[in-house]
Amino acid sequence: MVLEGNPDVGSPRTSDLQHPGSKGSCILSSPGEEALPGEEPIKYGELIVLGYNGCLASGDKGRRRSRLALSRRPHANGVKPDVMHHISTPLVSKIGRSTESMIDFVVTDTSPGGGATEGPSAQSTISRYACRILCDRQSPYTARIYAAGFDASSNIFLGERAAKWRTPDGLMDGLTTNGVLVMHPAGGFSEDSAPGVWREISVCGNVYTLRDSRSAQQRGKLVENESNILQDGSLIDLCGATLLWRTPAGLLRAPTLKQLEAQRQEANAARPQCPVGLSTLAFPSPARGRTAPDKQQPWVYVRCGHVHGYHGWGCRRERGPQERECPLCRLVGPYVPLWLGQEAGLCLDPGPPSHAFAPCGHVCSEKTARYWAQTPLPHGTHAFHAACPFCGAWLTGEHGCVRLIFQGPLD
Repeated sequence: MVLEGNPDVGSPRTSDLQHPGSKGSCILSSPGEEALPGEEPIKYGELIVLGYNGCLASGDKGRRRSRLALSRRPHANGVKPDVMHHISTPLVSKIGRSTESMIDFVVTDTSPGGGATEGPSAQSTISRYACRILCDRQSPYTARIYAAGFDASSNIFLGERAAKWRTPDGLMDGLTTNGVLVMHPAGGFSEDSAPGVWREISVCGNVYTLRDSRSAQQRGKLVENESNILQDGSLIDLCGATLLWRTPAGLLRAPTLKQLEAQRQEANAARPQCPVGLSTLAFPSPARGRTAPDKQQPWVYVRCGHVHGYHGWGCRRERGPQERECPLCRLVGPYVPLWLGQEAGLCLDPGPPSHAFAPCGHVCSEKTARYWAQTPLPHGTHAFHAACPFCGAWLTGEHGCVRLIFQGPLD
């Protein structure tokens, strides 16, 4: 089946995420008035890919980056459904190439705890053109998400196994093979946020309950009282990568990189000490990157939250390679280095770095940690797991995070 769009109708253009081999991409657009010469581009919002903590492992370059700002284009470039064709054999075309000019954002499959999949990997589960985001060019700059994307010929191609159907008004609608799922948080993305319900978005932007599995051909039930309008904190899952949508107003409430750096310096100025070795601990500078921990790196027992310097005692290898016994409370559990969360857009508030995710050790505010620890993210065909937003590691333990217990200097 082909949905062929007419690029001359003047309706809004989109944001498509596509997949070449093991990567996917995204195109973003908007309709309406044109920007005036020399006018500052209007920012619609930002997309943040979970699991990268501020930057791709290989560096943010061109359309492959961990964070993308959506701004109003100089000229509207929208398309809308116009002519529909049914075809019995696949067309030979350059579908799914991240080099095509209409692609705005290329995403790579994210592995739990490991960030992007680098080099040769298993086949990606992200659809070649996974989704579009259409933004109004006039205030309040509403952003809407749609499954699947238009290629260079303004056509939408759905896979042979993708669910597709004709709507009551005569249009064709469908779902991508593995689906585009969206979750809007209850209460917005703020200190009072709570996870919402995951839904699936169709090619025409309709909202459905989830299928029995990601690739099932039977669609879910239509949810008529919900829309495809993105809200601050909406999560978009592409079956291989999950993105967070932040609005300009929401980002004003998030901490800045300067604030995060000030918190790091304030924490180090308190001169926390290892309660056993009595050495002074310090969080490393973000510029140093996540390399091997240095001798001042704080480490934590993730079951109890006691913070120490690195030491080699207390191993309980019969319980696992990372299992250690805390010398203060005797609880046995993972013992990992602490790393500050550096992607400010993932934080609900500018609170102090008081909690760490278990078992990865990424540190953030209490409300940020508790929100992500209770937010189930899709995984595989029908599973859901809470995960650290900074590295993608699946969370463990009763709460998924722990309050850090530092010892101050003895003097």
